[in-house]
Amino acid sequence: QVHLVESGGGLVQPGGSLRLSCAVSGSIFFSKNGVAWYRQAPGKQRELVATISSGGSTNYVDSVKGRFTISRDNAKNTFYLQMNSLKPEDTAVYYCAYVTYRGQGTQVTVSS
Repeated sequence: QVHLVESGGGLVQPGGSLRLSCAVSGSIFFSKNGVAWYRQAPGKQRELVATISSGGSTNYVDSVKGRFTISRDNAKNTFYLQMNSLKPEDTAVYYCAYVTYRGQGTQVTVSS
């Protein structure tokens, strides 16, 4: 059974940084698959934030380009989302995704 466990969310002031982690267990094919981060703000649709392929190619939604970085560590079956220069509009529940599986979500709140 595949499980995704997220960590790293919290409350941060505008301009601050957070690093989200997503540990994937129960899969021997982690390195062969792309992974992604989504977010959903209250009253809004879920949004794809960033993806990274098995080969390391990355893509970002325009609103986070230059501020967020997605990365992965295949040796640890873990991937990350480094979020810098955070803005109040980044406030959302962030979910990691691997194949058809999704993490439980972690709250990110950007507020002074």
